[in-house]
Amino acid sequence: MKVRIPNKLFFSITEVSKITKVPSHVLRYWEKEFKQFLKPVKSETKRRRYQRKDIQIILKIKELLYREKYSIAGAKKRLKQETVLPDLIKECKKELRKILRVLSK
Repeated sequence: MKVRIPNKLFFSITEVSKITKVPSHVLRYWEKEFKQFLKPVKSETKRRRYQRKDIQIILKIKELLYREKYSIAGAKKRLKQETVLPDLIKECKKELRKILRVLSK
């Protein structure tokens, strides 16, 4: 199932919850459990700011846990094995280039 992620730099936990259809308290829990993969930026006011890459990881975690019925340990292992991370690194680089262009204007 393809989820449309709006073209923004940062998303609040409420926005991410709506996009992914995962409750906020579950997102906070996953942040602790999958800290190697899921690291939202914290603002000066300590609010979570998720990026597109974070949403992609959340969607992958959701798929592994809910659709494919992995345990949390199994999902962690699967995420480590998959080629999702190189793709996410490419996406991060692309996003960083966009940010650099905006900042250099």
